[in-house]
Amino acid sequence: MKEKTTRRDFLKKSSMAAAGLSISGMDHKSAAVPIVDTKKRVIGANDKVRVGFIGVGNRGTQLLHLFMEQPDCEVAALCDVYEPYVTRDYSAVNPRYIQDMPRQIPKMEENFPTSVKQFKDYRQLLEDKSIDAVCIATPDHWHALQTIDAINAGKDVFVEKPLSKTIAEGRRMVEVGKSSRQIVTVGLNRRGAPTFQKLAKEIPAGKIGKITFASACHVSNMFPNGIGKLQPETPPKDFDWDMWLGPRAYRSYQYNIAPYMFRWWEDYANQISNNGVHYLDLLRWLLNEEAPIAVSAHGGKYIVDDDRTIPDTMHVTYEFKSGVLVTLSILEASSGSFIPHGFLEFRGTKGTLHTGENDYKITPASAGQFQTWKPMINQENYSLEKDDTLLIDGSYKNSAYSLIRNFLDCVKSREEPWATLEIGHRSTTMAHLGTIAMMTRERLEWDAVNERFTNSDIANRYLSYEYRKPWKL
Repeated sequence: MKEKTTRRDFLKKSSMAAAGLSISGMDHKSAAVPIVDTKKRVIGANDKVRVGFIGVGNRGTQLLHLFMEQPDCEVAALCDVYEPYVTRDYSAVNPRYIQDMPRQIPKMEENFPTSVKQFKDYRQLLEDKSIDAVCIATPDHWHALQTIDAINAGKDVFVEKPLSKTIAEGRRMVEVGKSSRQIVTVGLNRRGAPTFQKLAKEIPAGKIGKITFASACHVSNMFPNGIGKLQPETPPKDFDWDMWLGPRAYRSYQYNIAPYMFRWWEDYANQISNNGVHYLDLLRWLLNEEAPIAVSAHGGKYIVDDDRTIPDTMHVTYEFKSGVLVTLSILEASSGSFIPHGFLEFRGTKGTLHTGENDYKITPASAGQFQTWKPMINQENYSLEKDDTLLIDGSYKNSAYSLIRNFLDCVKSREEPWATLEIGHRSTTMAHLGTIAMMTRERLEWDAVNERFTNSDIANRYLSYEYRKPWKL
């Protein structure tokens, strides 16, 4: 049965777990994030993986439920800076959150089969040696610190996309991961989709010929009010705003920042890294590319009248050394898509591919000016059927479920997962490159080996930011 916890019980438990440590005042570098335990329990093929969940709001709850559907997963602990999310008490949620964000506030009706530990500070969760792995679904500006601390604590990690808030953070995460024995999966869930696993083999092999142009777009018409206009105010008493901010500069609380609308505030997230990173990852994967050599961007906050600090209209162009242009549009002030089927388009010399997650269409190219050749490939329409939905391991439900299944399998086998830190970093870097190009209004040339811009000192200043004390990367 679901275990109910009162506010008094929760605060008592949290204070005991903290053992006198101040959440906001603890020096992060010297905090008691444990060193890897060399006697870490070996997980057998039939054992359950004990998972702690850091960040259990909207996306965190979705992932929690997908993990709970895995027969070999045991929910060991929950951690969040908002108390009702930890106690799973929907009745304690601020009514204003429910009114303004009814679809983003989880109902929290889980029935946990075993006792689940509760934490306000993720560092105390990481000290629990009985926890094998963690799922991190906190705001983007927290991903780097929490992933690195989890790796150093000897935990395997499933971290939600985007991997990082800056390119420097992402590279540091990769370095720490490589120096450890931990399994880390980045939540680029479409890596688990059979359609894309199929196309990732066929398209680089020349199925539609040499590709010189590919594109994607995310559309969500937020005209006219967007996330609204609000003034700073006092946060709810059960919301630890200082801990939510973490390494970011202090500012007063606003209802249209947390718990969900931070995605439209550049300090904490943005839409090219939130939604766009899925498309950029697929574009990289299906093109078999690692990184662009140049990027430029256009757009701005044109028409949506709200507090956002990111564009409502954005168009980014990436250039690759191999000779392909990639464009990504983030459109939140209009509707409709210029891609006729699905959300990705690949234009090759032999044909054009349009694809979504569960199906695709390939249209043969027709001869252009002065050309007389006949179609070089046949029309192809592909759709997942019930009998076709098996992945390599013989299972399939949906892409996120499959990526989680792969993560748990790798926790046991110690094999490399589908969405590694390096994959997550390279794809997230593309999103950050688009953001930086938008900020500088320059055509930027990118050295992917040294991860520096070669033609803009101003752009290089955006590769990282100074953390608020006491937090350190």
